[in-house]
Amino acid sequence: MARRRSSLGFLGRFGRSADLRALDEALRAADLHPALVPEGVKLTIVNLMKDHWPDEPPAEAYPHVAGLFAYCVAGPGPCDRANGRDRRLEIERRLEAALDVPDGFDAGIVLLALHARLISAEIVDRFGLESEDR
Repeated sequence: MARRRSSLGFLGRFGRSADLRALDEALRAADLHPALVPEGVKLTIVNLMKDHWPDEPPAEAYPHVAGLFAYCVAGPGPCDRANGRDRRLEIERRLEAALDVPDGFDAGIVLLALHARLISAEIVDRFGLESEDR
């Protein structure tokens, strides 16, 4: 089965695809304005999601992914204020687990934030993240 393509829209005539709209909504809910994330990064996120889920990513996956990405971009303080301590701790556990499985899905989201140079310096220092091109 061919994978459905994502669409950014064109001149206001063709709308954004549902997956990009869902990601934008999830980023807002995670307290990261979607305008702060380049469209190419958002396209990469939805493509990683499509690669991870065999069919279509479930609706509940978008907040899960956006939460991790927003944490990487904003850092623990803003994440804690926006989502609460328990949610922040859950995201931190996922990030720590991602370091043990470098080819896993969550590691791909963290690596994307790192390579896109959107990741918080606090997160880089706290988790000892590094990239060859950084």
